Formats: sequence, structure tokens, C-alpha cells
Amino acid sequence: MERFENTLKNQMNTANNVSYPDFDRMWSSIQQDELKVAGGESTPLRPRKRKRIAIITGISVALMATPVYAALNYDWSHLLSYKAGIQTALEQGLGQAIEKSVTKDGITLTVHTAFIDENRTFLLYSLDPGSKRAGEQIAFDRIGLKDKEGHYVDGHYSHQWNEELGVFQGYFETDWVAEGQIADIEFAMENIRFTGDGKQSIPYDPQNPNTQVFPIQKDGIDSVTLQSFEQAEGNVLLQSAIRFTDPEMNSRSWVRIQAADDKNEMIKEVKPSTFGTPAATGEYLSQQIFKSDSLRAEGTTFQLAYDRTLQSVDDTWSLNMALSKKQMANGTWKDVLNIPVDQVPGESKIHEMIVTPTQVRLILTHKEKNARFPYMDYQLDVGGTLLSGSMWHVPGQSKKTELRFEMTGLDAASLANRPVSLVAKHRVDEFAGDKNPIRLTDISAEHQTLTSSIAGYPITWTYYMKDHNLYVESLSSDPAFGGVNQTYYLDGEDRNYGMPAIIGLLGDDSNKHMDVYKNFDKTELEVYIWNYTTHKRDDVLRIPLKTGK
Repeated sequence: MERFENTLKNQMNTANNVSYPDFDRMWSSIQQDELKVAGGESTPLRPRKRKRIAIITGISVALMATPVYAALNYDWSHLLSYKAGIQTALEQGLGQAIEKSVTKDGITLTVHTAFIDENRTFLLYSLDPGSKRAGEQIAFDRIGLKDKEGHYVDGHYSHQWNEELGVFQGYFETDWVAEGQIADIEFAMENIRFTGDGKQSIPYDPQNPNTQVFPIQKDGIDSVTLQSFEQAEGNVLLQSAIRFTDPEMNSRSWVRIQAADDKNEMIKEVKPSTFGTPAATGEYLSQQIFKSDSLRAEGTTFQLAYDRTLQSVDDTWSLNMALSKKQMANGTWKDVLNIPVDQVPGESKIHEMIVTPTQVRLILTHKEKNARFPYMDYQLDVGGTLLSGSMWHVPGQSKKTELRFEMTGLDAASLANRPVSLVAKHRVDEFAGDKNPIRLTDISAEHQTLTSSIAGYPITWTYYMKDHNLYVESLSSDPAFGGVNQTYYLDGEDRNYGMPAIIGLLGDDSNKHMDVYKNFDKTELEVYIWNYTTHKRDDVLRIPLKTGK
């Protein structure tokens, strides 16, 4: 209690704006058992402490009337680890206090704080499940905003369970921005589902290189198909294809393969995995890379792990709010730049910079549709302080791209008064393939190889039949080659594209690629490269955006 009391006193004595204490440091010093005592539980206390607790309770009641009372109870920092601009704004005492709740079926939704500016609308909420909580996670059939006309405004959300307080803390974010200074909006959640881990043992044999299919027929999952592919450095890629009996599971569930050793300890993947890539025939594809020796060791067991619905509560939780840009307006400004970027294709320009207290956006325009700014890493240099950013494609805007930077530890005035430059690193260019075919002969189950080149880059091709499908792999010894993106063959003048069997990410260190041609029955084939990429890992592009004052 002494630390709680001292923290409150220090905040109220040292801060000019009493309503906005440093809630991160405050919450870190508050023990949960102390809060329970202050909240009025009948825990036995020594008589000399009763007066102190009464004082602390009084201070707490006073703080309940301030706009950031909720911040004293919730530490948002873990939830906002990738939304540092929102965390920075909280620490600066920004954010519109909402503090509105609705309770249905014993479940209470509370919207605590809103941030609305020229870049985005962002809500911090909590969900108290009461006695309904049946799992470690929750999901919704729909979550979003509704405008005055009843139109839904979609976005994305994230939440975490707070064990001490017994609530889910979450945020909802959307690119939607009110046209005027104030907007009447409704925040709504439809049908809450409590989920937990589902597990199903599967008798997968890692020594068998053939495709293996296992019926599940449980929790909305029909079957899982597993294939293994040898990788470099003694690794093996395990690809799983999930078929669902419940189509909704495709977007709701995170399905993955778990492997355990003979001591029942989980075997970890050695590289980042990909989950939930949609296949052409509707399956849910995932790829996980393990050490081959670990996966094939004696006593290794396998199971399918997934999210399953434990309980559903069908209802709608909605709150009406009047969101205002006024608080953020003083820290918001725009600069029309129209800086040509001659170093990249598509006649690109940095058209505009939009600065708000939570985020900086650079609006890029290009005359060519779907032109890509060819760099992997982006930073904004603000007088020596670097903000990390990423590229975003704007839905429905094929001639526009955005670079978004979270305002980490800075305010908008910092950008107004300091020099600002865009720094782009690790260039990856895409090129169309040529008209030279790669001729595959004597196609069979035996792995065969041949070599070719494109633009001076050597490529080794490996091809073979497996389960009536033709697999075509490509790999280059030159690390500057980014990889073949896709292959095709000609049927008359029609192109028949191979389906990627290895899901690679643009800019990956590995340039291995694999296509599969389903139900193939020939012994010869000429395939062509559709396009490919190249790397310039040390390439740095610096573009001054504005000079400081």
C-alpha cells in the first residue's frame, strides 16, 4: 500500500496535468492483492493501516472522475507492442475518454479510450466475460463500426487476457476517418465465441515420403493431408492441407502440426512458418520447417492442434459514441510534397506526408497500376531519431501505396521542426521471365536435375513425380537471385501455371521455389519462367522530405 500511495502522490505533485498520470509506471508498482484490499474485500488488516487504506480509496474515487481512470487499471503496453504510436499518445495524456459500457448475457463490453485523427480511428476496449468465460480466447462473428446510415466499417482487432483483472483487453483499428471534426458512430460486436485448443493425435510417419491423409471428422475439420519436402541444411518442410466440414473454420481457426519428442517435449520449428494460405481447391495450407533428425527420431509423435469453439453467446454488444478529432487536431498537419522517385519504376512520387500524434503516413502515387516500391525495410529519419515503418497497399487504389510509421517516442512538433528523410533499404526488383523454355525429359518418380540461367543468374532445376503430380523445384547458388516466382507451360497459346507448393515471402534469404502440376501424365514438358526477383541487400535509398527549422 505504501508504494501505491507514494506513486499516486508523486504523480499528482509532479505532473502539470493532474488528470494524466504516467499509468505505465503506476500500474507496474501496484500489486493486485493491494488493489483487492483497496476495493473493499474483507481481508484482515492491522488497525494502523485502516486509515491509510481509507485515504487511498478516497484518492481512487477522485481519480475515477478523470478521463484516464481506466489507464490506472490497465497496462496496454503489451497489447500495443506493434502500435507504439498509440502507446506514445497515451503516455502524453492524449486520447478521448469514452468509458461507456454495455452488458448482455452477463458479458460486459467497455470502450475506454478513442483516438481519431487524419490517419485512423483506434479504440481501446475491455470485455469482461463474467461467468461465461469457457476458453482462453475469444472471437467474434463480426466486429466493427457502423455509421449513421448503418453501413459497416470493417477493420482489425487484437486482444489479450488479463489474468489479474479477469478481462480481455483489446483494440480495434480501422483506416476509416470522419469527414468532419465530430462523428456519431456505433461500435458493435456480434456473437462472441469462446475458444480453446483442440488437439487430435495423427499417426503420421516421418519416414514415409509419400503423401499421407488422415481423417479427423471433429470440431469442423474433415481431414488433414501431410507432405514432406527435403530442404537445405538438414531441414524438412512439412506441408499440411486442411479440409473443413465447417467452411467458417477456414477463417476462424489457426491449424498447425505439433511434433513432440520421446520425452513429450515440443519440437520447435527452425524457421518462421506460414499458416492459413488458401489453396485453389479450398484447402487451408500451412508450412512448417523442422530439423529432419528431430522429426524423424524414434519416439516422435504428432498431433493436429487448432482453435475450437467451446461456447457461443449469440447477441450484439453495441455502444454509440460521438468521436472527436479536436484533441488530436493540434498535433496533426499535412505536407503536399510531390517528390519524384526516379530510382524506382512506375513513375512514382511521394505525394503527401500526413502527420498525427500517433502515426506518420507517406502517400506514394504511381502512374502504373500496382507498381511496387522495391524495398523491404523502411525508416523515417527525424533529426537522427529513426521510426520504423512498413508498406501498405490501399484497397481499391491500384495507383497508390502508403508507408506507415508509428510515432514512437516523438510528437508531431518534432517532425514540424526537424529535418525528415525517408530511408529505404534492401532492394528487391521483379522481372518478367524470358522466352527460353526449360525442357524436362524422362519425367518419373526419380529426382532429376538440369541447369539453366536467366540474366546471368544460374538456376538448378529438380523435377520428379509424386502422387500423380509433377513437382518442379528451382534453386540458385547466387544469393543475389531472389527466386523464380512461378512457372508455366504452353498449351497452344494458353498458359498453364504451376501452383506454388512452397509458400515463400518476398525478400526471403532462400531463393528456392517449387511448383506442382496436378494429375500430370506426360514424360516430357517445356516450362517457362513467369517472373523472378533479384536482391540488392546493401542498397540504401535516402530521400529528404523536409528541412528543419
